[in-house]
Amino acid sequence: MFDFCINGGGMVGATLALGLAQQQFKVAVIEPYLPAPFKPEDGPDLRVSAISEASVTLLKALGAWEHIAAMRVKPYTGLSVWDDPSHRTDFTAHSIDMPQLGYFVENRLLQLGCHKALTQFDNVEIISGQKVEDIRLTNTANVNISNGRTLEAKWLVGADGANSQVRKAAGIGTTGWQYAQQAMGITIKMENAVEPITWQQFTSSGPKAFLPMFDNYASLVWYDTPDELKRIKSLKPSQFESEILKTFPEELTKGKNSFSVIDKAIFPLTRSHANHYVKDCCVLIGDAAHTINPLAGQGVNLGFKDVEAFLSVSSNFKTNSTANDLLTDGAFSQMLFSNYERPRKRDNLMMMTAMDGFYTLFSNDVAPIKWIRNQLLSVAQRIEPAKQEVLKYAIGLR
Repeated sequence: MFDFCINGGGMVGATLALGLAQQQFKVAVIEPYLPAPFKPEDGPDLRVSAISEASVTLLKALGAWEHIAAMRVKPYTGLSVWDDPSHRTDFTAHSIDMPQLGYFVENRLLQLGCHKALTQFDNVEIISGQKVEDIRLTNTANVNISNGRTLEAKWLVGADGANSQVRKAAGIGTTGWQYAQQAMGITIKMENAVEPITWQQFTSSGPKAFLPMFDNYASLVWYDTPDELKRIKSLKPSQFESEILKTFPEELTKGKNSFSVIDKAIFPLTRSHANHYVKDCCVLIGDAAHTINPLAGQGVNLGFKDVEAFLSVSSNFKTNSTANDLLTDGAFSQMLFSNYERPRKRDNLMMMTAMDGFYTLFSNDVAPIKWIRNQLLSVAQRIEPAKQEVLKYAIGLR
């Protein structure tokens, strides 16, 4: 019997598996689709995450960051936000005595780095190429997979995304909604090098963001209505580039820089929050427990915070020859509720609400609200101590 069976070996699930492996638990990870191996000559993936310094610290402690950094990461040292360019707020790593604010990393490389680190553990079994067919829950979890095998585990962890099978099997409901807007991710290659600064302009139709990446590549994020994004995506390449130039701020081509479009895709935006994170012998983590408006790039960082909280609980129950039943005697479940579900649910809900408020404040053209937000940005730019505190919270140092 496994101590933990993790359904989903993505960024968050693989990171949790690493921590549990270090704590000497017997772990199974079910991941139907392992990512393609890294090839340096390949261009960047569309799905990119802004990894906070707090998340990097966790990944270093678990032995994954060295593998991720050996592939490719892009540190960024500045963050700028504005509506009207005359009311702009600039955050810098230098202002808080940090070498960088964080890193832009392709999601696939985060996952690959974690799986590379997992290979050193003989108490972890990675089950790839198989799907979960059925989940039966009693005092333990019995998971049937597509090759006919049944896995039994003391605890089943749902790290299987927004449409979590584990969440459904446990009968855990959710609250939330789909946003009226969607986001288009666009990979571009700049003609000339750009500063390691990410920026976001707020417009009435939605934010427009720029994320610098390796080798002069960059990622653009374009928020708009589904119909408008569908129209734009269908344009011919030259028309599509013209639309970008028309819509994105001049910051994109500063210094007479130019770009070419490499790839693009549209992603729906959903807010969802599980009613419980822990029920019976099941635990939810990452997107299985919560999805958030990606406005500030906090999604995966919230997942890594889940991992950290989970591991702080499981560290009290490290297995040994006499501890066979510690995970199932009720104490572990109670501590998961008080030290994992309760604080993480509160923190995640607060971040969701803040992102929604921020989105509403910055995504309309009502004159009084526009005036208020421009004043807020102007004040934020001038009050350095407050700006530093906001920045430290954003990168996980608070």
